[in-house]
Amino acid sequence: MYVNTEIMFPPSVIPALRNSGSSDWRSLVERVTRLDETDPESLAFSLMMIRLNGCLDCETDSFRAMRGCAACAQQTVRRYRSNDRELMRLYTAALRDVRAYLAAPHPVEVA
Repeated sequence: MYVNTEIMFPPSVIPALRNSGSSDWRSLVERVTRLDETDPESLAFSLMMIRLNGCLDCETDSFRAMRGCAACAQQTVRRYRSNDRELMRLYTAALRDVRAYLAAPHPVEVA
């Protein structure tokens, strides 16, 4: 059996999280699902999930990685110890971080 595992949380997994929380969470997932993956809201959702899932520490041969990103993300959201209001706060913080990054000047290297 092969699973679809990425290095970090992929936007393609967002729809799989629809039924993992309250109606506010479901609304957020549905809204972000309709966006292009380069939209700041979609990027913020992925950033939030990368932070929650611990994607930066995931090893390709770990149990989490072998289960796949969708299963890992669903389990993370369902087991989140705080309430959905806190999840929404984490999303808002990630959105603020994405917008700040996009607004900052970045030097362009010319080869």
